[in-house]
Amino acid sequence: MLVLDFAMADSSPSRAPSPILETLVVGAGVAGLSCAGALRRAGRGVVVLERAHDVGGRCATRRFDGQAVDFGPLFAHGHHPDFLRVLREVDAHPLRDWPRRVEGGGPPCQPGALEPTVRRVAFAQGMKALPRHLAQGLEIRLETRVTALRAFDGGFEVACGEGEPLRCRDLVLALALEQTRRLLRTLEPFPQSAGLQAVLGLFGSVPCLTVLAGYALDAPAPDWDVLYPETSDVLQLVAQDSSKRVAPRFRTFVAQARPKWSRQRLDVPPAQWSRELLEEAADHLGDWAATPLWTYPHRWRYARLSPTSELAGPLRIDFPGGARLGLAGDVFSPGGGLQAAWLSGTRLAGRLTQEPS
Repeated sequence: MLVLDFAMADSSPSRAPSPILETLVVGAGVAGLSCAGALRRAGRGVVVLERAHDVGGRCATRRFDGQAVDFGPLFAHGHHPDFLRVLREVDAHPLRDWPRRVEGGGPPCQPGALEPTVRRVAFAQGMKALPRHLAQGLEIRLETRVTALRAFDGGFEVACGEGEPLRCRDLVLALALEQTRRLLRTLEPFPQSAGLQAVLGLFGSVPCLTVLAGYALDAPAPDWDVLYPETSDVLQLVAQDSSKRVAPRFRTFVAQARPKWSRQRLDVPPAQWSRELLEEAADHLGDWAATPLWTYPHRWRYARLSPTSELAGPLRIDFPGGARLGLAGDVFSPGGGLQAAWLSGTRLAGRLTQEPS
Protein backbone atom coordinates (compact mmCIF):
# COMPACT_ATOMS: atom_id res chain seq x y z
CA MET A 1 0.00 0.00 0.00
CA LEU A 2 1.26 3.48 -0.90
CA VAL A 3 1.04 5.79 2.11
CA LEU A 4 0.73 9.45 1.15
CA ASP A 5 1.45 11.60 4.22
CA PHE A 6 0.90 15.33 3.67
CA ALA A 7 0.98 16.27 7.36
CA MET A 8 3.90 18.33 8.63
CA ALA A 9 4.90 18.57 12.27
CA ASP A 10 4.10 21.61 14.45
CA SER A 11 6.84 24.23 13.99
CA SER A 12 6.42 25.75 17.49
CA PRO A 13 9.88 26.51 18.99
CA SER A 14 8.76 25.23 22.40
CA ARG A 15 8.12 21.74 21.08
CA ALA A 16 10.68 19.01 21.83
CA PRO A 17 12.86 17.90 18.91
CA SER A 18 11.25 15.37 16.59
CA PRO A 19 12.27 11.74 17.09
CA ILE A 20 15.19 10.45 15.07
CA LEU A 21 13.97 8.37 12.14
CA GLU A 22 16.08 5.47 10.98
CA THR A 23 16.34 6.53 7.31
CA LEU A 24 15.10 9.46 5.23
CA VAL A 25 15.19 9.22 1.44
CA VAL A 26 14.92 12.52 -0.43
CA GLY A 27 13.44 11.98 -3.87
CA ALA A 28 10.69 9.59 -5.01
CA GLY A 29 12.06 8.83 -8.45
CA VAL A 30 13.10 5.33 -9.46
CA ALA A 31 16.42 5.51 -7.58
CA GLY A 32 14.91 6.75 -4.32
CA LEU A 33 12.00 4.31 -4.45
CA SER A 34 14.19 1.30 -5.20
CA CYS A 35 16.52 2.24 -2.33
CA ALA A 36 13.63 2.75 0.09
CA GLY A 37 11.95 -0.49 -0.94
CA ALA A 38 15.14 -2.52 -0.48
CA LEU A 39 15.73 -0.96 2.94
CA ARG A 40 12.16 -1.72 4.00
CA ARG A 41 12.51 -5.35 2.89
CA ALA A 42 15.69 -5.53 5.00
CA GLY A 43 13.66 -4.47 8.04
CA ARG A 44 14.78 -0.84 8.17
CA GLY A 45 12.49 2.03 8.98
CA VAL A 46 12.34 4.46 6.03
CA VAL A 47 10.39 7.58 5.06
CA VAL A 48 10.53 9.08 1.54
CA LEU A 49 10.25 12.84 0.99
CA GLU A 50 9.13 14.13 -2.41
CA ARG A 51 8.63 17.74 -3.45
CA ALA A 52 6.10 16.94 -6.22
CA HIS A 53 2.47 15.86 -5.87
CA ASP A 54 3.18 12.33 -7.11
CA VAL A 55 5.96 9.78 -7.29
CA GLY A 56 8.10 9.07 -10.33
CA GLY A 57 10.35 12.08 -10.86
CA ARG A 58 11.41 12.09 -14.49
CA CYS A 59 9.50 8.84 -15.11
CA ALA A 60 6.42 10.87 -15.97
CA THR A 61 3.00 10.26 -17.53
CA ARG A 62 0.12 12.71 -18.06
CA ARG A 63 -3.46 11.91 -19.04
CA PHE A 64 -5.57 13.79 -21.55
CA ASP A 65 -9.25 12.84 -21.53
CA GLY A 66 -8.15 9.60 -19.90
CA GLN A 67 -5.40 8.77 -22.40
CA ALA A 68 -1.89 8.32 -21.05
CA VAL A 69 1.04 10.12 -22.67
CA ASP A 70 4.64 9.55 -21.54
CA PHE A 71 6.87 12.60 -21.60
CA GLY A 72 9.95 11.46 -19.68
CA PRO A 73 11.51 8.10 -20.58
CA LEU A 74 9.42 6.56 -23.34
CA PHE A 75 10.44 3.02 -22.41
CA ALA A 76 12.68 1.15 -19.99
CA HIS A 77 15.71 -0.68 -21.32
CA GLY A 78 18.23 -2.96 -19.69
CA HIS A 79 19.74 -6.38 -19.32
CA HIS A 80 20.20 -6.90 -15.57
CA PRO A 81 18.04 -9.90 -14.53
CA ASP A 82 16.83 -8.29 -11.30
CA PHE A 83 15.70 -5.14 -13.10
CA LEU A 84 13.96 -7.18 -15.79
CA ARG A 85 12.23 -9.16 -13.04
CA VAL A 86 10.90 -5.92 -11.52
CA LEU A 87 9.55 -4.84 -14.90
CA ARG A 88 7.69 -8.16 -15.17
CA GLU A 89 6.17 -7.60 -11.73
CA VAL A 90 4.60 -4.22 -12.63
CA ASP A 91 0.81 -4.46 -12.59
CA ALA A 92 0.35 -3.04 -16.08
CA HIS A 93 0.14 -4.35 -19.63
CA PRO A 94 3.74 -4.66 -20.90
CA LEU A 95 4.70 -3.70 -24.43
CA ARG A 96 7.81 -5.76 -24.92
CA ASP A 97 10.45 -4.56 -27.38
CA TRP A 98 8.74 -1.18 -27.82
CA PRO A 99 9.65 0.70 -29.94
CA ARG A 100 9.44 -2.09 -32.48
CA ARG A 101 9.50 0.26 -35.49
CA VAL A 102 12.36 2.76 -35.45
CA GLU A 103 13.01 5.24 -38.23
CA GLY A 104 16.07 7.41 -38.81
CA GLY A 105 19.71 7.13 -37.90
CA GLY A 106 19.91 9.91 -35.31
CA PRO A 107 21.34 9.06 -31.87
CA PRO A 108 18.96 7.76 -29.18
CA CYS A 109 18.78 9.57 -25.85
CA GLN A 110 20.54 6.66 -24.13
CA PRO A 111 23.49 5.08 -25.95
CA GLY A 112 22.89 1.37 -26.43
CA ALA A 113 19.15 1.51 -25.75
CA LEU A 114 18.36 -0.04 -29.12
CA GLU A 115 21.08 -2.71 -29.13
CA PRO A 116 19.77 -6.21 -29.99
CA THR A 117 20.97 -7.66 -26.66
CA VAL A 118 19.06 -5.05 -24.61
CA ARG A 119 15.47 -5.67 -23.54
CA ARG A 120 12.98 -2.83 -23.93
CA VAL A 121 9.62 -2.52 -22.17
CA ALA A 122 6.90 0.14 -22.19
CA PHE A 123 3.50 -0.01 -20.51
CA ALA A 124 0.10 0.56 -22.06
CA GLN A 125 -0.96 2.42 -18.90
CA GLY A 126 2.11 4.69 -19.08
CA MET A 127 5.64 4.57 -17.71
CA LYS A 128 4.41 5.97 -14.37
CA ALA A 129 3.32 2.38 -13.68
CA LEU A 130 6.93 1.51 -12.78
CA PRO A 131 7.47 4.04 -9.95
CA ARG A 132 3.95 3.39 -8.65
CA HIS A 133 4.85 -0.28 -8.39
CA LEU A 134 8.08 0.55 -6.56
CA ALA A 135 6.20 2.86 -4.17
CA GLN A 136 3.90 0.14 -2.83
CA GLY A 137 4.16 -0.28 0.93
CA LEU A 138 6.34 2.79 1.47
CA GLU A 139 5.61 5.83 3.62
CA ILE A 140 5.92 8.73 1.20
CA ARG A 141 5.38 12.36 2.15
CA LEU A 142 4.46 14.24 -0.99
CA GLU A 143 4.68 18.00 -1.52
CA THR A 144 7.54 18.13 0.98
CA ARG A 145 10.34 20.34 -0.24
CA VAL A 146 13.74 19.82 1.38
CA THR A 147 15.62 23.11 1.60
CA ALA A 148 18.69 22.47 3.77
CA LEU A 149 20.64 19.81 5.62
CA ARG A 150 22.57 19.83 8.89
CA ALA A 151 24.72 17.11 10.42
CA PHE A 152 24.85 16.45 14.15
CA ASP A 153 26.60 13.73 16.11
CA GLY A 154 24.79 10.56 15.14
CA GLY A 155 22.46 11.87 12.46
CA PHE A 156 21.11 14.58 10.19
CA GLU A 157 18.52 17.31 10.40
CA VAL A 158 16.49 17.95 7.26
CA ALA A 159 14.74 21.29 6.82
CA CYS A 160 11.38 20.99 5.03
CA GLY A 161 10.04 24.39 4.06
CA GLU A 162 8.14 26.03 6.93
CA GLY A 163 7.60 22.80 8.85
CA GLU A 164 9.60 21.43 11.73
CA PRO A 165 12.89 19.85 10.62
CA LEU A 166 12.99 16.08 10.46
CA ARG A 167 15.85 14.14 12.01
CA CYS A 168 17.29 10.83 10.91
CA ARG A 169 20.30 8.60 11.39
CA ASP A 170 20.84 7.72 7.71
CA LEU A 171 20.09 10.13 4.88
CA VAL A 172 19.77 9.28 1.17
CA LEU A 173 19.77 11.89 -1.59
CA ALA A 174 18.25 10.47 -4.77
CA LEU A 175 17.80 13.56 -6.91
CA ALA A 176 19.03 15.05 -10.16
CA LEU A 177 22.77 15.58 -9.89
CA GLU A 178 22.54 19.38 -9.76
CA GLN A 179 19.89 19.26 -7.03
CA THR A 180 22.06 16.91 -4.98
CA ARG A 181 25.04 19.26 -5.26
CA ARG A 182 22.95 22.22 -4.08
CA LEU A 183 21.73 20.37 -1.00
CA LEU A 184 25.22 19.14 -0.19
CA ARG A 185 26.43 22.75 -0.10
CA THR A 186 23.99 23.42 2.76
CA LEU A 187 25.55 20.51 4.65
CA GLU A 188 29.12 21.80 4.44
CA PRO A 189 31.60 21.72 5.93
CA PHE A 190 32.29 18.06 6.53
CA PRO A 191 35.61 16.28 6.00
CA GLN A 192 34.78 14.86 2.57
CA SER A 193 32.82 17.85 1.24
CA ALA A 194 35.48 19.42 -0.96
CA GLY A 195 36.47 16.15 -2.59
CA LEU A 196 32.87 15.06 -3.06
CA GLN A 197 31.86 18.33 -4.70
CA ALA A 198 34.92 18.14 -6.95
CA VAL A 199 34.01 14.64 -8.11
CA LEU A 200 30.34 15.44 -8.68
CA GLY A 201 31.30 18.64 -10.46
CA LEU A 202 32.87 16.55 -13.23
CA PHE A 203 29.42 15.40 -14.34
CA GLY A 204 26.28 17.14 -15.47
CA SER A 205 22.73 16.75 -16.75
CA VAL A 206 21.42 17.92 -20.10
CA PRO A 207 18.09 19.72 -20.60
CA CYS A 208 15.26 18.65 -22.87
CA LEU A 209 12.35 20.77 -24.02
CA THR A 210 9.39 18.49 -24.73
CA VAL A 211 6.01 18.98 -26.38
CA LEU A 212 3.07 16.58 -26.17
CA ALA A 213 0.62 17.01 -29.03
CA GLY A 214 -2.78 15.44 -29.67
CA TYR A 215 -4.55 15.09 -33.02
CA ALA A 216 -7.77 13.56 -34.29
CA LEU A 217 -7.63 9.82 -34.89
CA ASP A 218 -7.94 10.38 -38.64
CA ALA A 219 -4.59 12.19 -38.66
CA PRO A 220 -1.90 10.32 -40.62
CA ALA A 221 -0.27 7.40 -38.79
CA PRO A 222 3.44 7.08 -39.62
CA ASP A 223 4.79 3.55 -40.02
CA TRP A 224 7.19 4.04 -37.07
CA ASP A 225 6.94 4.17 -33.29
CA VAL A 226 9.92 6.48 -32.81
CA LEU A 227 11.71 8.70 -35.29
CA TYR A 228 15.32 9.75 -34.68
CA PRO A 229 15.98 12.48 -37.27
CA GLU A 230 19.48 12.42 -38.70
CA THR A 231 19.73 15.97 -40.01
CA SER A 232 17.73 18.09 -37.55
CA ASP A 233 19.58 20.39 -35.15
CA VAL A 234 16.32 20.78 -33.23
CA LEU A 235 14.70 17.36 -32.78
CA GLN A 236 16.20 14.54 -30.76
CA LEU A 237 13.20 12.33 -31.45
CA VAL A 238 9.49 12.17 -32.20
CA ALA A 239 7.52 9.32 -30.63
CA GLN A 240 4.11 8.15 -31.78
CA ASP A 241 2.92 7.68 -28.22
CA SER A 242 -0.58 6.53 -29.19
CA SER A 243 0.95 3.37 -30.68
CA LYS A 244 1.37 2.26 -27.03
CA ARG A 245 -2.28 2.79 -26.07
CA VAL A 246 -5.34 0.54 -26.17
CA ALA A 247 -8.29 2.23 -27.93
CA PRO A 248 -6.74 5.73 -27.93
CA ARG A 249 -8.95 8.82 -28.13
CA PHE A 250 -6.25 10.85 -29.87
CA ARG A 251 -3.30 10.24 -32.11
CA THR A 252 -0.55 11.56 -29.88
CA PHE A 253 3.07 12.47 -30.53
CA VAL A 254 5.87 13.49 -28.19
CA ALA A 255 8.62 15.70 -29.60
CA GLN A 256 11.85 16.01 -27.61
CA ALA A 257 14.47 18.60 -28.49
CA ARG A 258 18.23 18.21 -28.65
CA PRO A 259 20.22 19.36 -25.58
CA LYS A 260 21.96 22.33 -27.24
CA TRP A 261 18.73 23.70 -28.70
CA SER A 262 16.98 23.16 -25.37
CA ARG A 263 19.72 24.90 -23.40
CA GLN A 264 19.49 27.98 -25.60
CA ARG A 265 15.74 28.28 -24.92
CA LEU A 266 15.38 27.25 -21.28
CA ASP A 267 14.23 30.72 -20.25
CA VAL A 268 12.13 31.41 -23.37
CA PRO A 269 8.32 31.35 -22.88
CA PRO A 270 6.99 27.84 -23.56
CA ALA A 271 4.49 29.09 -26.13
CA GLN A 272 7.40 30.19 -28.33
CA TRP A 273 9.67 27.17 -28.16
CA SER A 274 6.81 24.67 -28.32
CA ARG A 275 5.61 26.28 -31.56
CA GLU A 276 9.14 26.11 -33.01
CA LEU A 277 9.47 22.48 -31.98
CA LEU A 278 6.15 21.53 -33.60
CA GLU A 279 7.07 23.38 -36.78
CA GLU A 280 10.28 21.34 -36.94
CA ALA A 281 8.28 18.16 -36.36
CA ALA A 282 5.96 19.15 -39.21
CA ASP A 283 8.96 19.22 -41.57
CA HIS A 284 9.34 15.48 -40.89
CA LEU A 285 5.70 14.40 -40.47
CA GLY A 286 3.78 16.78 -42.75
CA ASP A 287 2.17 20.21 -42.50
CA TRP A 288 -0.74 18.78 -40.48
CA ALA A 289 1.55 18.22 -37.48
CA ALA A 290 1.93 21.99 -36.91
CA THR A 291 -1.76 22.37 -35.90
CA PRO A 292 -2.68 19.84 -33.20
CA LEU A 293 -5.94 19.81 -31.26
CA TRP A 294 -4.01 20.38 -28.03
CA THR A 295 -0.45 20.68 -26.81
CA TYR A 296 1.35 20.42 -23.50
CA PRO A 297 4.91 21.81 -23.24
CA HIS A 298 7.25 20.63 -20.51
CA ARG A 299 10.69 21.95 -19.63
CA TRP A 300 13.08 19.28 -18.34
CA ARG A 301 15.96 21.29 -16.94
CA TYR A 302 17.71 18.09 -15.84
CA ALA A 303 16.38 15.55 -18.31
CA ARG A 304 19.16 12.99 -18.27
CA LEU A 305 22.91 12.69 -17.87
CA SER A 306 25.34 13.70 -20.54
CA PRO A 307 26.64 10.54 -22.27
CA THR A 308 30.00 10.51 -20.45
CA SER A 309 28.55 11.02 -16.95
CA GLU A 310 28.58 7.89 -14.84
CA LEU A 311 30.26 6.43 -11.79
CA ALA A 312 30.77 2.77 -10.95
CA GLY A 313 28.32 2.73 -8.04
CA PRO A 314 26.44 4.70 -5.37
CA LEU A 315 28.29 6.52 -2.60
CA ARG A 316 28.09 5.99 1.16
CA ILE A 317 29.80 8.52 3.40
CA ASP A 318 30.19 7.75 7.12
CA PHE A 319 29.73 10.57 9.62
CA PRO A 320 30.62 10.76 13.33
CA GLY A 321 28.36 8.83 15.65
CA GLY A 322 27.36 6.20 13.08
CA ALA A 323 25.30 8.33 10.68
CA ARG A 324 25.61 7.59 6.96
CA LEU A 325 24.94 9.78 3.92
CA GLY A 326 24.06 7.93 0.72
CA LEU A 327 23.92 9.26 -2.85
CA ALA A 328 21.94 7.45 -5.55
CA GLY A 329 20.71 8.20 -9.05
CA ASP A 330 21.50 7.32 -12.64
CA VAL A 331 24.95 8.96 -12.41
CA PHE A 332 25.91 6.37 -9.79
CA SER A 333 25.55 3.31 -12.04
CA PRO A 334 26.85 2.53 -15.54
CA GLY A 335 24.58 2.44 -18.56
CA GLY A 336 22.16 5.30 -17.90
CA GLY A 337 18.39 5.22 -17.96
CA LEU A 338 15.91 3.65 -15.58
CA GLN A 339 17.98 0.51 -15.05
CA ALA A 340 20.93 2.58 -13.85
CA ALA A 341 18.70 4.53 -11.47
CA TRP A 342 17.13 1.35 -10.09
CA LEU A 343 20.47 -0.41 -9.64
CA SER A 344 21.99 2.57 -7.86
CA GLY A 345 19.15 2.60 -5.34
CA THR A 346 19.19 -1.12 -4.58
CA ARG A 347 22.97 -1.22 -4.32
CA LEU A 348 23.01 1.78 -2.01
CA ALA A 349 20.47 0.04 0.22
CA GLY A 350 22.88 -2.89 0.47
CA ARG A 351 25.67 -0.58 1.58
CA LEU A 352 23.47 1.11 4.17
CA THR A 353 22.55 -2.21 5.75
CA GLN A 354 26.23 -2.90 6.39
CA GLU A 355 27.72 -1.82 9.69
CA PRO A 356 29.58 1.54 9.67
CA SER A 357 33.27 1.20 8.94
